[in-house]
Amino acid sequence: MRQISPITIRKEILLQQKIIKLKKQKNAVILAHYYQLPEIQEIADFVGDSLELSRKAAETEAKIIVFAGVYFMAETAKILNFNKKVLVPDVNAGCSLADGCPPDKFRDFLKDFPNHKVVTYINCSAEIKTMSDYVCTSSNAVKVINSIPKEDKIVFAPDKNLGNYLIKETGRDMVLWNGSCVVHEAFSLEKLIDLYKKNPDAVIVAHPESETHILKTAQYIGST
Repeated sequence: MRQISPITIRKEILLQQKIIKLKKQKNAVILAHYYQLPEIQEIADFVGDSLELSRKAAETEAKIIVFAGVYFMAETAKILNFNKKVLVPDVNAGCSLADGCPPDKFRDFLKDFPNHKVVTYINCSAEIKTMSDYVCTSSNAVKVINSIPKEDKIVFAPDKNLGNYLIKETGRDMVLWNGSCVVHEAFSLEKLIDLYKKNPDAVIVAHPESETHILKTAQYIGST
């Protein structure tokens, strides 16, 4: 467990107070993704996943949105809040999944599949979204795929693991962009099994961005 000195705690509290004061002065709203540190979540107005946070921001009267998350999340917030200023603390905060689908290469990729409907996972750049017929989340992806007529061919991007999961769940034969999240692919099956042996009463829950061998061990698969 990380040991924090009283001086450090005091500094963090003072910094939080300054941020809250500045937020009120600027009429801003702070959004924090689930992945953020507790200290960030404590001062946030809303904590959640990227799309839900953007929707929450749209319901406020705030003129400024501060999005504590990666860059594509801030882009999504801007799409849903085009009349508000959106700030991201670090413009270089990227996502391996979104970064692994460059617009120019994806545009060339789609040239080989001219008669396909393009479905993209929301964890992609705004430019990739403009090339899409549908944009889905991990929670509504099955519903979106099932809503597309059976005779329509589909390209799914950018996550191949989520795509493989959707193929299994919907029975659709989709063309997949070869992209993935390095974090989800870092999960070790051996370590997971070892952990489960030590906690046999535990329930294994997995996100559909995980690789197939991880999903096969899960008792429940779902989004955040």
